[in-house]
Amino acid sequence: MADDDNVVFAPFWQQAPDPELFVAAILEGWAKQQRAKDFSPATIRTRRKLVLSFIDFSGHYPWEWTLGDADDYFSHARAVRNLSHATVRSYQTAIKLFCDYACDPSYDWNEQAAKLFGQVFAQVVTELNRVTHSQPNTGRPQKRTFSQRELQELFDLADLEVHRVLDSGRRGALAAWRDSVAFKSLYGWGLRTNEMRHLQTVDFSRNSRAPYMRDYGVVRVRWGKPHRGSAKKVRSALTVWQWTVDVIEDWIERGLPRYGEPINDVFPTSTGGLVSESHLLDKLRGLIDELGFPPGLDLHSFRRAYATQLITGEGFDVTFAQLQLGHEHAATTSIYTLPSPDYQRAALERAHSRTLDAARTPRPDNRRTP
Repeated sequence: MADDDNVVFAPFWQQAPDPELFVAAILEGWAKQQRAKDFSPATIRTRRKLVLSFIDFSGHYPWEWTLGDADDYFSHARAVRNLSHATVRSYQTAIKLFCDYACDPSYDWNEQAAKLFGQVFAQVVTELNRVTHSQPNTGRPQKRTFSQRELQELFDLADLEVHRVLDSGRRGALAAWRDSVAFKSLYGWGLRTNEMRHLQTVDFSRNSRAPYMRDYGVVRVRWGKPHRGSAKKVRSALTVWQWTVDVIEDWIERGLPRYGEPINDVFPTSTGGLVSESHLLDKLRGLIDELGFPPGLDLHSFRRAYATQLITGEGFDVTFAQLQLGHEHAATTSIYTLPSPDYQRAALERAHSRTLDAARTPRPDNRRTP
């Protein structure tokens, strides 16, 4: 018997109902609901694994869960597994969504659980045990942005690495060139790593208001960070600096053809795949260690530096930076735009210059001529 696409489990003769089959049916129904709400397959799989993990940890089926089970699970994730504040909050969100679905009378799961097992579902993630989201920035405080001096030294060393590989006679000069362009692209358009990795040559186009940017005045970002597990967000980012055009044009016209024809991906590998995030992170760490930079830098630091330079370094409007970065809320953009030491130093120099100029300028004589 079926009711609203839910399977109704009825025990036959003396056979006891199978809780494993019931859990599988609930999870399948929840997956259908999430697909209907346009959540991505990866998000659905992750949430399913989390529910099964909670079942294994607690030793109870979902209709047996209590607030105490949830407290134990999340405190273990935070205190023992040392998961971040944001990760635990995402776990709680997934469990809460599952309980909301199972408790919803529209789907009839509670009624079936009562008939089969004599218990019903309950919400186990409430304001009593949920991690608070008291501030917009939950990032780890040790992460920081690049200063302009650090960026210049890093890019110079990445370019030098290409020549060092060539001079040594080793293979890998083309990959080193690709990595150098990848780092500059992360900063040049304020891209996330996954957005940069999936760029293709067709994603670049002209900006009629900036013909001097040639065929690279606009980049179409098609792999933007999705909202709440839905499809990838798409945006257009305008090219701000001329040097980024020179870098990407030189790579596409002279570097990519060395991988063979045709090549559509901007950052491929010799095996035909896309350059991996782990590879880029390893290369970046090697360059940072050689330069002796203080800790706290990662691939996302390029994006932080881009936003900071746009707003505090060059005076662009916050709304422009928000659109460039693909942020839904301006409050998110503000997280990236804390004044850098370079900006603070420049601001202090401008203030000193104004003070000195005012001191050198003779004061007008306000006395009246009789």
